[in-house]
Amino acid sequence: MNSMTLETAALCFAELGHPTRLAIYRRLVQGGDGGIPVGVIGEELGVVPSTLSHHIKQLVTAGLVEQVRDGRTLYCRPVYPRMDALLGFLTEQCCQRPADGSAPEAVKGCR
Repeated sequence: MNSMTLETAALCFAELGHPTRLAIYRRLVQGGDGGIPVGVIGEELGVVPSTLSHHIKQLVTAGLVEQVRDGRTLYCRPVYPRMDALLGFLTEQCCQRPADGSAPEAVKGCR
């Protein structure tokens, strides 16, 4: 059973609901566990440093991204357990309750 609350999921979705933050997060997921330097993210996405910093801070606050410093370079990387919990929040009760109120076994089209 997924442990993500409705409130936590709403916070994560709210932060991902901004196009720039969603682009940042998507790029970080593509980059993998090693993370991506903040400057590279900004260059690739065409986001100025002050704006990028604001958006990354929002993703960090939601627990979706973490930052790790290696010398003078600040890397961002996705927090995969949080991403998995968010996806699990959406799918944990998939096809258990039909919209028409009929018995669960009447659900068609479930994975």
